[in-house]
Amino acid sequence: MDLYAVPLWLRLSLLFLLPLVLLLLAKNKIYGQKQKKRLPPGPPTLPIIGNMHQLGELPHKTLSQLSKKYGPIMLLKFGSKTIINISSAEAARQVLKVHDLDCCSRPVSSTAGRLTYNYKDIVFAPYGDYWREMRKICALELFSVARVHSYSFIREEEVASLVNSISQSASSATPVDLSEKMLALTANILCRTAFGKNFRGSGLDNEKLREVVHEAEVMFASFSATEFFPYVGWIIDRLSGRIRRLEKIFRDLDDFLQQTIDLHLNPKKKEQDHEDLIDVLLRIERDQQTNTGAPPFNKDNIKAILFDMFLGGSNTAAVTMLWAMAELARNPRAMKKAQDEVRNVVGNRGNVTESDITHLHYLKMIIKETFRLHPPAAILLPRLTMTDVKIGGYDIGPNSLLQVNAWALGRDPEYWKKPGEFYPERFVDSSIEYKGQHFELLPFGSGRRGCPAIYMGATTVELSLANLLYCFDWKVPSGMKEEDINMEESTGAGLTQKRIPLNLVPVKVF
Repeated sequence: MDLYAVPLWLRLSLLFLLPLVLLLLAKNKIYGQKQKKRLPPGPPTLPIIGNMHQLGELPHKTLSQLSKKYGPIMLLKFGSKTIINISSAEAARQVLKVHDLDCCSRPVSSTAGRLTYNYKDIVFAPYGDYWREMRKICALELFSVARVHSYSFIREEEVASLVNSISQSASSATPVDLSEKMLALTANILCRTAFGKNFRGSGLDNEKLREVVHEAEVMFASFSATEFFPYVGWIIDRLSGRIRRLEKIFRDLDDFLQQTIDLHLNPKKKEQDHEDLIDVLLRIERDQQTNTGAPPFNKDNIKAILFDMFLGGSNTAAVTMLWAMAELARNPRAMKKAQDEVRNVVGNRGNVTESDITHLHYLKMIIKETFRLHPPAAILLPRLTMTDVKIGGYDIGPNSLLQVNAWALGRDPEYWKKPGEFYPERFVDSSIEYKGQHFELLPFGSGRRGCPAIYMGATTVELSLANLLYCFDWKVPSGMKEEDINMEESTGAGLTQKRIPLNLVPVKVF
């Protein structure tokens, strides 16, 4: 058949239809390839919302139960997002170690993006040159062992202040709300470390800072329609007032952080005998300006990094200490063993210093056991895959969210005998640590995205608990028994906290 004998209209139609036919064939081929992929199993989904209806009030427990049915690598759909839930140590090892580089970015988040000045921070910044430079700054400047040691006097002074305030209650046998005491302690330590001032008499509106940080935590933990339904979710967030609240939090946060920076830049500022973290960040800004090859670094970067510190550090140590004291109060045998240890090491000196901590082996076991049962963030911050990866034999595509259930890892009977029991002695003659090398215990994550401030947080927990156990005996309030202490959890503000405040009666010993 002669091509030119074909009517012109038909030839033109074929020319226009050819790209469409080729596109459909290509799509069909791709679809066929996808069909051949081995995806993780998961529970049935509902239209539009996927599995969001199954999360419940305590998502880490719900996901742990679901994983018993569908496996340790489980596929979920939350709106438009694909979530891969990880609930075993081996699967966590593959994600955080074997495929660490392929899985070390972060998902886009309207909340994180706004409050971190468009990802100028460390925690939420996507993987790339900027993030690598910031991580290096963290390791060498902000959270190095030498830097943490330089702030030991702050921790020791604030812990001494805590002991003095509790002693007043001990003199009248009045129960102490340890929840409030721990939060105030960690807030003061962090504020002095970052700003060179504490919350008392600093001249700044520090209560406002605590309020803004709390509101930011709640915002991160609350539902955002934009995150899961990007095309229409912003309408829901705007109508519900979420976007307006987010903007107010950002303005309040920015105002406070700018105040602190301005005070440090004031030429009349009183000189300190040590650098606080703002001093360090301002010095880095000056150094980066003279380094033509370095990523841009300005006041917004400083504010974003400070926000990370307060968001991640203000409550994490407090929550851990609170769970530890609650577990010890319910287990008088372990409480006495820890008190005997610290009192034998310190003697009659009157207080525990950081140099004593290396000798407190049982205390370290208590802290490990607390992290195992009560990781501060039961579900680690999600990672974003940057390419195709194979986890446990399953095919995981790019732009998938991987979330590790740290709570489930710490209670996996495959690795832990009697996993629901508080028994610090399980770590005797054990090499297991919580710093990211043992995947059955991951309170701070692992790999490139592991918590950079782990040493600073752990040091605060160790020193504080050691002094509380050394200086006081602890009793439950009158009319209660040890087993009456409520251990229910709450996931408010993104951390796994005690639902009911912990009130104990201190008895002064030293």
